[in-house]
Amino acid sequence: MRALDGRPGPLDRLPSGRTADAILAAGCFLALAVIGLLAPHVLDRAALPVHGWALLTVACGALYFRRGHPIAVAVVTFVACAIYYPTTATDGPFVITFAIALYTVAAAGRLVTACLLGGVAMAGIVYGDNRDGMNHLADAAPFLLAGWFVAVIAIGGVVRNRHAYLREAEERARAAERGHEAEARRRAIEERLCIARELHDVLGHNISLINVQATAALHGLHREPERAEDALTAIKQASKETLREMRATLGVLRQVDEAAPVTPASGLARLDELTRGVSAAGLTIRTEVAGEPRPLPAEADLAAYRIVQEALTNVTRHSEASTAVVRIRYGDGDVTVSVEDDGAPVSAAPSGNGSGIRGMRERAASLGGSLDAGPGPDGGFTVRARLPA
Repeated sequence: MRALDGRPGPLDRLPSGRTADAILAAGCFLALAVIGLLAPHVLDRAALPVHGWALLTVACGALYFRRGHPIAVAVVTFVACAIYYPTTATDGPFVITFAIALYTVAAAGRLVTACLLGGVAMAGIVYGDNRDGMNHLADAAPFLLAGWFVAVIAIGGVVRNRHAYLREAEERARAAERGHEAEARRRAIEERLCIARELHDVLGHNISLINVQATAALHGLHREPERAEDALTAIKQASKETLREMRATLGVLRQVDEAAPVTPASGLARLDELTRGVSAAGLTIRTEVAGEPRPLPAEADLAAYRIVQEALTNVTRHSEASTAVVRIRYGDGDVTVSVEDDGAPVSAAPSGNGSGIRGMRERAASLGGSLDAGPGPDGGFTVRARLPA
């Protein structure tokens, strides 16, 4: 039997299954045969007759099949005992074969059948002993034999319950292991989605700015060299910011013993830095803050920053807006961020179902918040998110 923690138990190295049954059958036959051979010399009994050896062979041989056919083996050993004792004078512990079969019936979960067989055996033993006058049993022997049968059946029942408990414990352990594996897979999927969302926001925002600045640099390279230089400077800063953000995002995949990044985490504290970078692409941005600013939980702070970042990226990429307003409102238990632009008319505005907006909506929903995105009443486009804080 293995321990509940899966480690090998002290009996794991012993034979089991058919091998154990074969050893048991051979051991019983050997022990009873030795007693039968020694009985005439030690106990002054008659030698074991030929039919006694045949019964001994049948009863012990039947024990080899006890696991597959417990009731049939119990009946065979009972009949063998019923013939053996009245017809031989050797006596001996031949009844041990029936006791083993009785235990097997109880261990197989057939307790009622085991009790009936034990009761019939005791009745037959008492009746036969009183009838033939051979005094196989002493006066107290029937009670001892009955106690032996009861003990054998009880032990079989206990072993049956023990096996059932161990099987149930193993099933629970396997179910728990499957649950842990499923939970680990779910967390791994969530981590991958989180990393993919972060990379989308970082790369989408900064590469959009680089594209806008590169276009401006190409158009103004000969006509306005000073503006081309400003655009190239903005490209340099945006590419540097892209590398920094990617290092921070991919840092979660590093080994735990590597040095932690020293750059500040993205959050609303870096909102001015974000708007300056976007303003370099030619978009005028105004920031408005309502309520008392306060530190936010790291997840909400990062989500608010990423939502503003993605919304401004969409403005520079998909609209012809010249201005945008970023509003931050701190409530009692939440923070609301919104980005409004004065871009294309309603008919030309984004649909609100693109991958960027879907990512913003998923980011807000993962924190228990909500996000609305759509055309504004007077044109342009509005993104508004409410995040628990």
